[in-house]
Formats: sequence, C-alpha cells, structure tokens
Amino acid sequence: MKYESIDLAVSDGVARLTLDQAEIGNPFNELFCNDWLAVSGELAARRDVRAILLTANGKFFSVGGDIRMFVDQLDELPARIRQWTAALHTGLARFARLDAPMIAAVHGVAMGGAAALIGSCDVVYVGRSASIGAAYPGIGFSCDAGASRSLASRMGHARARRFLICAETLNAEQALDCGLADYVVDDAELAVAAEAMAQQLAAGPTRAFGEVRRLFNKVWSQSLEAQLEDEAQALAAVAGSADAREGIRAFAAKRRPGFVGS
Repeated sequence: MKYESIDLAVSDGVARLTLDQAEIGNPFNELFCNDWLAVSGELAARRDVRAILLTANGKFFSVGGDIRMFVDQLDELPARIRQWTAALHTGLARFARLDAPMIAAVHGVAMGGAAALIGSCDVVYVGRSASIGAAYPGIGFSCDAGASRSLASRMGHARARRFLICAETLNAEQALDCGLADYVVDDAELAVAAEAMAQQLAAGPTRAFGEVRRLFNKVWSQSLEAQLEDEAQALAAVAGSADAREGIRAFAAKRRPGFVGS
C-alpha cells in the first residue's frame, strides 16, 4: 500500500518507515496522522516484519505540529485535534502491540510529537548534530502522541516532566545522558549504524521480543503479582516456540542460533 506522508519498504524482515514530507519538515499533520494509523494496520497484518526502522527524509526528522495548519483552523482546532489524535493515537497503540522492535535513526531536528514517537522506540540512534525538543509549551499546548508515557519511561517521571514543562531542547549528548537516546554516532554513520541494529534484531527471536515489549508496556499499570504472572504466562508461551527450541539446541551445541521469528 502507498502512503502520502510515509514511505514503507519491507525486505529481509525489516520494515523501513521513512517520514516523507521533507519539503515541509515532516510535520505531524492530518495527512501523517491518518497514514500512521493505516501503516500500523498494515504492519499488524504482515507476518514478514521482524524489526521496524524509523527514519526521515530531508533536513529535519520532524518539526512536530504543523503550525501553519493550526493558524488556518483556529476556531475549529479543538475538534480537529480530537480527530487527528484519534488516528495518531490508535496507530501508536497498535505499534506498541507488535512483536517487531522499533529502531529510530534521528537526524536534524525532532520536535514535539516526534520526540514522543522517538521515546516509544526500543532502540534510538541520534546523529551527533541532532537535537530533540519538547516544543509544546511554546505554542501554549500540552502534549500528545504518548509523550507523557514514552518520555517518562525513557527519562524518568520528573526529568520528562521538566523537559516538557520547560520546553527544553536537548542536543545529542544531553539526550543520551537522560536516556532519550541509546547511541550517539557521527552524522555520516547514522544510517549504517541504525540499519545494522535493525538487521540484528530482525534476525532475533521475534515472538520473545514482542512479549518483552508488551510486558514493559504494562509495568506501571498493574500490581507486582499481576506483572509476575504475566511474565510467567509469556515465558511459558514462547518456551514452546520454534525459536526457543532452536535457541536451546544451539546453546547446547555451542553454535549460533538461526531464529526464524516464530
């Protein structure tokens, strides 16, 4: 399926999602929100996706909200925001339920909703000259795109709150120090490093990755007893998988496992 604001290409188990409105800074506009929902549905239905690599075309990763669109719709903005976030947030929830881990490769500037999206990824690479900003309070907005959860998960509750309320913009090293980034690499090496990680994870035990992702999504919302039981049930479920059998046999034989994602 073709999308207007996102380019999707799948090969060798890796779904490469590229934000593709470079001429206007890859904003989180109505077109993107609708495409994000649609692409989440496509990836949820596919069985050949074992890792997702998120990148962007153009000078910016994303400028965040489309301020020009906001200006033209001030009177209708509350209703339109409910409409746009319904699509965006449903898509984000679907991505969170996938088995395939998500890797982000961040260059240039990533603002607002883009920071939230980056925070939801499992592994984040940031180019050395990149910056990630909260942006929302600068236009009198609170946050969306799961920012309150994804940023708190990565940065810690108090640090994420300060990031948002103070409308901070972090350089690459600052993002690394507070947990928003996992790796900082030279700009010229960004694409290669993130692609290598995507291929590494795509060759891993996909079902096990999915259980880990979903367990971490629940960790703040239930009791210790419920979390322990969910861990036990998830482990029991994947223990009977082809990949678990292969992993155990490979370990016993002292060879590298050949996981197939099932």
